Amino acid sequence: MRALTLAGTALVAASVMAGCSDRTKQDAREAGRETAEAARATGDVVESAARDAADSVKNAANDQSVKEAEQRTKDAVNEAADAAGAAAQTAKVKAALVADSKVTAAGIDVDTDGATKTITLKGHVPSAAQKAAAERIAVEKASAGYTVRNELVVHN
Repeated sequence: MRALTLAGTALVAASVMAGCSDRTKQDAREAGRETAEAARATGDVVESAARDAADSVKNAANDQSVKEAEQRTKDAVNEAADAAGAAAQTAKVKAALVADSKVTAAGIDVDTDGATKTITLKGHVPSAAQKAAAERIAVEKASAGYTVRNELVVHN
């Protein structure tokens, strides 16, 4: 009797497992279909967004305000480059004047205009020889394309 009960239980368990197995397979297939549909829908949304973005970029490229903003940006970058170049020129000339023992550099201001590429020496020096020496040093240290304007005043 015990063997019969055990065999019956095994038969019921196998039937339940077979049923669960078919049900599990069906659930997996359904989940796979739902996942595929969701992936297609997501792909469609991404494709549509990409087209919209491409259209926006094309429209912006032809928009006059975008072109004007681009030009203003380029101008600002050029101005910043001129200012940086001018600052470098000023520092280079001033350092050379301070390093030269024949020039009293304390009374000399060095101003550089990056747009016009002009280095201007202003201030006072004690002699004409120092005025000439300061100009010579500035010309030697100035980068190619820069001119030197000597507005130093000889003050005895």
